[in-house]
Amino acid sequence: MVRRTKTEALETRSRLLDAAERLFQAKGVSSTTLADIATAAGATRGAVYHHFRDKADLFNAMMERVTMPMESSLAEVGRTAAAQADPLQSLRDSMTHALRQTATDERTRRVFEVATHKVEYTDEMQAVRERHLRVRNACVAEMRTTLQAAARREGVELPIPVAAAALGLHNLIDGLIQNWMLDPQAFDLVQRGRQTFDTFLAGLGFGPQKRVRSGRAAGARRRQATGEAEPTAAPTAQNT
Repeated sequence: MVRRTKTEALETRSRLLDAAERLFQAKGVSSTTLADIATAAGATRGAVYHHFRDKADLFNAMMERVTMPMESSLAEVGRTAAAQADPLQSLRDSMTHALRQTATDERTRRVFEVATHKVEYTDEMQAVRERHLRVRNACVAEMRTTLQAAARREGVELPIPVAAAALGLHNLIDGLIQNWMLDPQAFDLVQRGRQTFDTFLAGLGFGPQKRVRSGRAAGARRRQATGEAEPTAAPTAQNT
């Protein structure tokens, strides 16, 4: 018997995951068997069990192969918010990246569709439910930290608890992506996402005027600390 090489084993695993993506999208997770996946991948059921414990393990491996938009964007927020002067801008940029990734990357869109529209939390899929909850909770926690930092920076008193604001923002973006997937031609995901995101932030008190006042206050504190002179007002039509 010829022993398979590591490269061949990895190729078989990749084919199984590719087949699972296509079948899960076409038939739904519950209606797809491991035998279906093996046949579509040109492999045996033994090969499936060599790489995965069960369907939930295979499903989670499929998810981990493609970083979901919200996961990647919030991970980026965590890396960059501390380095940027404006945590809210870091969050906005990351959300825009998540929306653009969804709209332009075929594999991301396919796996996201399977994860949100084609899976049922049956007993055999409890590990999938647990993973979804971990990811959701991590995203909401990162949003909460960022909104808290932004509120402190800009002197904003949020009208609702920050935990509620973070959960609402996550649900807004996540729901927007799910609705766009029902009919991608209905609206421009990135454009509408930005508008919706900024409207939500304005409702929390993060408006353009507030940001201008915050910037002026920060400038005043810097000048006071460094002894920098006050800026000279620009001439107006009345005094020129």
